[in-house]
Amino acid sequence: MACHNALSTPAGEDVSIGSAWRASMMANSGRDPYWQASVRREVLERPRARAAIEDECTTCHMPMMRYQARAEGRHGEVLSRLPLGRAAEPEDLLAADGVGCTLCHQMLDAKLGTPESFNGGFVVDSVRPRGERVVFGPYVIDRGRETIMRSSSDFRPTQGLHIRRSELCATCHTLYTDALDANGKPIGRFPEQVPFLEWQHSSYVEEQSCQSCHMPVVADSIAISGVWGQARPQLARHDFRGGNFFMLNMLNRYRAELGVAALPGEMDAAARRTVEFLQSQTARVQVENVRLSGGRLLADVVVRNLTGHKLPTAYPSRRAWLHVTVRDLGGAVVFESGRVGEDGAIAGNDNDANPFAYEPHYAEIGRADQVQIYESVMADTAGRVTTGLLSAVRYLKDNRLLPTGFDKRSAAPDIAVLGGAAADADFTGGADRVRYTVDVSRGAAPFRVEAELWYQPIGFRWAKNLGRHQADEIARFTRYYSAMANASAVMLARDEGR
Repeated sequence: MACHNALSTPAGEDVSIGSAWRASMMANSGRDPYWQASVRREVLERPRARAAIEDECTTCHMPMMRYQARAEGRHGEVLSRLPLGRAAEPEDLLAADGVGCTLCHQMLDAKLGTPESFNGGFVVDSVRPRGERVVFGPYVIDRGRETIMRSSSDFRPTQGLHIRRSELCATCHTLYTDALDANGKPIGRFPEQVPFLEWQHSSYVEEQSCQSCHMPVVADSIAISGVWGQARPQLARHDFRGGNFFMLNMLNRYRAELGVAALPGEMDAAARRTVEFLQSQTARVQVENVRLSGGRLLADVVVRNLTGHKLPTAYPSRRAWLHVTVRDLGGAVVFESGRVGEDGAIAGNDNDANPFAYEPHYAEIGRADQVQIYESVMADTAGRVTTGLLSAVRYLKDNRLLPTGFDKRSAAPDIAVLGGAAADADFTGGADRVRYTVDVSRGAAPFRVEAELWYQPIGFRWAKNLGRHQADEIARFTRYYSAMANASAVMLARDEGR
C-alpha cells in the first residue's frame, strides 16, 4: 500500500501518511534500543532458548521479517541482524522497517478477536502469487484506481471494513509471554500486555475503537492518491499516537547509531504529538475537600482515567504516579510525595531503592516516603519482584487506573486488580481517590495543595536492572538512559486547592 507524503486538508493542515508512519513507534519497533537490550538480556539468561526467544520477540517488533521467515519454515532472528541498516538483504530491510503499511493492510478478516489471533496470530495471504495479493482499506475501490495501484504496488486494493475494528489491533497488542527457566523449559504463561481485554471490560467497547483514539480522523474529506485521488471522508491519521514519547526522543537523539530513517523534524514532531496526546486525552486530576483538623491538613486527590483501557497500559515498564506538594503561606514546602529525580527515580518509592521491594497501593497517605504509583509489578516463581519478562509468572500488584465501566469485581484474572487496590472502595472504574493527611503544625496557614499526575514509559528500575548484564546492546541503552533520564517522565495533569 503506497504511503503518500504530501497530503493536506483544504485548510492547509498537514496529514502526511508516509512521514507520520516513518516517525512512529510502529515503523521503529525493530530499532528500539530498549527492546534490543531486553532481548539480549533474556538470551543471556537462557542461552539454550535463544531461537525460541528471538522468534517470539520478532512477532510484534519485526513482524514482516518474521512472517516471511515462518512462511519459509524458519524462525525470526533479532541479534544476528543487529545493528540494523548494515545489510541490504531483503529480510534485513524488513527487520529494520518494523511494522509496515502492508502488514496491517494485508491482514485478513480471519480469527480476529479470538485468542487464536493474539500474540501476532494474524493471517496474511501467502498463497496467491505476486500481483494478485490483496490489501484492505475502508473505502470502495473503482476499477480505474484498482488498476493504478496494481501497476505501482503489485497489490489489489479491496474494501475491508475490518481494518477499522479494534480486533485488528488486538492481534499484536494482546500478548501472552511464555516464562522460561534457565534451560529454556516453559514454567508459566503470563499476560504481558492486554489492553484489548481491558477495553472489552469497559464502557468504551460500545463507544470507541482503538483506531478512533490512536488514529483520529481528519475533519475534512481528502484525496489520498495524489492527482488521481478521490476525496475521502473520515481519513484516519497514520501517526499511531501512543505513550512512548521517551523512546521517540531517544531514537531521534541517537539516530545515527540506530539507523533511524525518519527526518529529525519528523521524529521531533511525533514526540510532540505524543506528549500533546498524553496531556489532553489520558487523565484529569482534582484536589477536593481541603481542610485543617488538629494540626493536620486533609485533602482528597481524585485521578480520572480518560482512556479506554488501564492507565498506563501495555508494556509493564510503564508507570504513572501522584506528585503531591503542600506549601504554606510563604510558599515553603511542608510536605512532598512523589518527586522524580534527575536519574528518573521517584523519591520514596521502595522499588527504585530496592529491586526486590515495591510500593504498595494507598487509600491514605501521611508520610513523604509513601507514593501512590499506578503500575503493574511482576513476580517470578519464587514470588520475587522481577523486571525480566521471561521470568514473570504473575503480578504482585496491579493498581493501574481503570477505564470507565470497568468492574473490578467481575474482571477476569488476566485483567484483575491486584494488591491493596482490590479492597480500596475509592478505587473504581474510571477514577481513584486518595486521602492525604499532612502534619502542618510547623507551617503558616493558609496552605496550598498541588497535585500532579506524572508518567514514565520506562521506569527507573526497569532500566537499572539491565545494567547487571554485560553486552553491547545493554551498555548502549543504559548509556542512552543515563544521558536522558531527566527527560524520562512527563506530567499528564495538574490541579491545586486551598
